[in-house]
Amino acid sequence: MKNLYGTLANHDYRIGIVVSHFNEIVTERLLSGCVAQLKTLGIGDEQITVAHVPGAMELARMTKELGASNRVDGLIALGSVIRGETSHYVYVCQTTANGLADLSLNGPQPVMFGVLTTENMDQALARAGGKAGNKGAECAIDIVQILNVQRQIKELAQS
Repeated sequence: MKNLYGTLANHDYRIGIVVSHFNEIVTERLLSGCVAQLKTLGIGDEQITVAHVPGAMELARMTKELGASNRVDGLIALGSVIRGETSHYVYVCQTTANGLADLSLNGPQPVMFGVLTTENMDQALARAGGKAGNKGAECAIDIVQILNVQRQIKELAQS
């Protein structure tokens, strides 16, 4: 039996990050955690491209555009959507999640979903470097693991 594992080995991966500015107090922490974790994994500034967009609804489109540049091996989308008093939250969350999932399934690069969908600001901050960890840092680890499994699958296909 052959087992393929997502290791944290860096094979000079180029990572694209698309981050929304809406709820910036949260998204800046997600971005900082993500970049810091990538650097811990040996991925340098020259291997990281960050695109800034206004809100979560723009994440899928700009993640697609960054992927189409062929300058990145993997993508991370970071954002924060906090429930308000209207149903707008539901539409933003569904549209963003569906767009990014479709892109990850059908695009050339894997996409990590680092969009927090929370009930309030306290929950968001807890997941952006607070008591519940940092989703941005988690996405950094996840993208490297996925890229390594993908690499192993390609090597398997060529053997």
